[in-house]
Amino acid sequence: MGRLRRAFRIGWIALRYRLDTLIPIERLPFALALLMRFNPAQLFPLGHYTRGERLCLALEELGPIFTKFGQMLSTRRDLLPPDIADELRKLQDQVAPFPAAQAKATIEKALGMSVEEAFAEFESEALASASVAQVHAAKLHTGENVVVKVIRPGVEKIIKKDVQLLYMLARLMLRLVPDAHRLHPVEVVADYDISLMDELDLQKEAANTSQLKRNFLNSPLLYAPVIHWSFTRKNLMVQERIYGVPIAELDVIRSHKVNMKKLAERGVEIFFTQVFRDNFFHADMHPGNVFLDTSKPESPRYIAIDCGIVGSLSVEDQNYLARNLLAFFKQDYHEVARLHIESGWVGEGTRANEFAAAIRAVCEPIFEKPLKDISFGQVLLGLFQTARRFNMEVQPQLVLLQKTLLNIEGLGRQIYPELDLWTTAKPFLENWMKQRIGPRGILKKIQEKLPDWLEIVPELPQLAHEGLTQVRNLQQDQLQQRLALIKIADEMASSRRRNGQFLVGSLLLTLGLLSGVGELLMPLLDGDWQPWVLVGVGLLVLLRR
Repeated sequence: MGRLRRAFRIGWIALRYRLDTLIPIERLPFALALLMRFNPAQLFPLGHYTRGERLCLALEELGPIFTKFGQMLSTRRDLLPPDIADELRKLQDQVAPFPAAQAKATIEKALGMSVEEAFAEFESEALASASVAQVHAAKLHTGENVVVKVIRPGVEKIIKKDVQLLYMLARLMLRLVPDAHRLHPVEVVADYDISLMDELDLQKEAANTSQLKRNFLNSPLLYAPVIHWSFTRKNLMVQERIYGVPIAELDVIRSHKVNMKKLAERGVEIFFTQVFRDNFFHADMHPGNVFLDTSKPESPRYIAIDCGIVGSLSVEDQNYLARNLLAFFKQDYHEVARLHIESGWVGEGTRANEFAAAIRAVCEPIFEKPLKDISFGQVLLGLFQTARRFNMEVQPQLVLLQKTLLNIEGLGRQIYPELDLWTTAKPFLENWMKQRIGPRGILKKIQEKLPDWLEIVPELPQLAHEGLTQVRNLQQDQLQQRLALIKIADEMASSRRRNGQFLVGSLLLTLGLLSGVGELLMPLLDGDWQPWVLVGVGLLVLLRR
């Protein structure tokens, strides 16, 4: 019942803000376009809001999941009209804040002390407010400037209702759409559910931030703030206050004479470093979570916050992904097809040559364009549409990565429209593969495994003895089993012979008896034969058995 109520509320908000006006009617089939022109939503007034404001307000009122969808859309200005993109950008850190009194009550309950006891200074006005939490500026009694992040009251219940609705839609899709099983909609929603629940736990976010900081310690590429663990709880986090320029304020960044080309390329390098070197990537890098240290314009450094959603891959997926991307950059479509089959991303019965030809048909026209005009997102979409014919299934573990990559590309193109994502990424991937499978990579693996091997060395004689004993016991068991099988076979053969003799003797005895007493059977016997002969032979056969 709760899910139906939520579904009706979503429909009502969509009607109230006239989101139907955002649908391009001219691109719809005739029947659907006719239906849209006479839909009852037109009875609702448009009001004085622009279309971008109406969409932004509707997503904000619908709750965290829809707000996050808007945040993701806001990173792809290349796919949206400017007026809508500008409004959606506000969802990154300008969602309506909840009252400061609620924030203080949450802080005091979590810490078990008053705000004045915890902080030397605390600003009641929110510094920034997003869909799941908001932050307030503060100062510790030890003098450090910090930000205090507080989870929105009641947000967990709203998210759980929306996630249950997503599960319902995913299961409905499986029933109604024949090919939906290849998209793994339930598994995708389950992964998203886990990510959202992790984002509601600020202790996990704090741990992720600490890990990211450790991965890029003293790096010129990325900085992560310091966590103050003594003030951090599940619904509360206190971290170092950073003073960077929001990455969305491009005019301010340009006024600092920042090298925009290098800035965009470093963004790509950070992404691939996180995915392949660290296997730990920030999966929510929309512009509201990224700032810039402009103190060195020729060597700009990113500052990442809000590490609530992070991702990682299995070693196998990591390896296959790198090899797929390299093969794709080299336009080696047969290798791309082979890797997809080998990794299990498409069915085993898929013919590599046919799959390679289909990929070539999609990619060759794209590679003919200037590099600056190629969108990796469009390439991915084209490949997915092609792969449908080959029963390619969505890999839930890669969905988060694909979403992050699209965010990075969208952000990079805002910073430097001439960004060549592929050329920037290719040398990094080639170097990573050399380190992984080259002499250095092999030596590194040996060094990593050496302590384990050395630990086993003293036990090798005992292990060898136990292994030989097990082999010897196994051989004896096999010999005994063979002898038992031979014995059983002999007994079965002997039993069959005895049964045959019994049958023949019984038949002869019966025939003799019948011949001796029945005149009807006498013509069957020669004059030299007497019935007692048959009886005698039958008895002899039975006695031999």
